[in-house]
Amino acid sequence: MTSLTLFYDSRCPLCAAEIKRLAAWDRHQRLAYIDMHGDGFDAGRYGTTVAAMDAELHGLTDDGRLLVGIDCIAATYGAIGFGWLVWPLTIEWSKPAWRRLYRWFARNRYRASQLLGFRCDNGVCELRQR
Repeated sequence: MTSLTLFYDSRCPLCAAEIKRLAAWDRHQRLAYIDMHGDGFDAGRYGTTVAAMDAELHGLTDDGRLLVGIDCIAATYGAIGFGWLVWPLTIEWSKPAWRRLYRWFARNRYRASQLLGFRCDNGVCELRQR
């Protein structure tokens, strides 16, 4: 039974790798995945825009709530039984700092992908041939 649907950026190698890792860890299939760059994707259906989804991870709960950023990350790892990996994200007084850090990382995810060996042109990355 799916409990959270994640909207991800398939053009981002780090994002795609994380989705692959999450899928491997998700033994009870509690997560579903939608590529926000896929054909026919309409962010308006979820009450947001592709630009907003591109800026931060978004997830839709079974009861229709849209989770964004660190709240989505915490719910994702919690759904698959790995909440202990991200427990600092749930400490209320620290959330503003985590949000700023995550937003910075999300804005720079293509640069980080390049540093890890991916070639990125026009917002699309692929693994460099070595």
